[in-house]
Amino acid sequence: GDSIITVQLTEEDKVEDDVVFYLVFTGSTVQHCTSTRKINPGSLETISPGHDCCETVKVALCASREGHPVLVVAEDSFQFVQDEAYDAAQFLATCAGNQQALNFTRFLDRSRPPAADVDFLDEKVALAFRHLKLPAEWNVLGADQNLTENIPRETLMHFAVRLGLLRLTWFLLQQPGGRGALSIHNNEGATPVSLALERGYQKLHQLLTEEEAREPDSWSTLSHTVHSGDYSVKHHRGLDVYMLTAEA
Repeated sequence: GDSIITVQLTEEDKVEDDVVFYLVFTGSTVQHCTSTRKINPGSLETISPGHDCCETVKVALCASREGHPVLVVAEDSFQFVQDEAYDAAQFLATCAGNQQALNFTRFLDRSRPPAADVDFLDEKVALAFRHLKLPAEWNVLGADQNLTENIPRETLMHFAVRLGLLRLTWFLLQQPGGRGALSIHNNEGATPVSLALERGYQKLHQLLTEEEAREPDSWSTLSHTVHSGDYSVKHHRGLDVYMLTAEA
């Protein structure tokens, strides 16, 4: 999800300015309807939806004009594929609270990937996390909520902060258990907050310690989602397009 899709119109489809185009993606359990932005008379832009599973869906380009019926201009198929970011997000989501798995992730820290690779990893995994269907009871600290803050343990928040993953840290902070993870020490006595300070991640430290810290600038061009029952509406600020998602 959140990738840019470009639609090229044929000569006969280039019509007056009062015609509004939108795309409808129909999957097995979810349907998405996205508005579009006109780049020029022959090209449209929109954002790909974050789908709930990997499958091939039907996509229809529709045209709407006041006082006229909705017209289906073209139809095609669109494939959602499972990539490494999706696999990584699923792995991290399922290993929340699993000490063996979380300790295993620490080997990534020893390799110290370049800043550009970290930024790419942060963006892709955080976006994949946002599109995962997390169980209602999912918690950053794992399934066992009886553990007290005094028990040293590794958390998903330690993982995100150790690698300097700003977007993923922001996402985890909004989830159940996210704030509680900030005061938990690992076996070395480090909290996510002290890790950020020790590593010189100033933006991360600010994000974790300021009471009313705003979302990172890196999210500013991405989408904001509002949920209501079986529906959600997403606004992508960069392109100023909207997406309505409904369970079919």
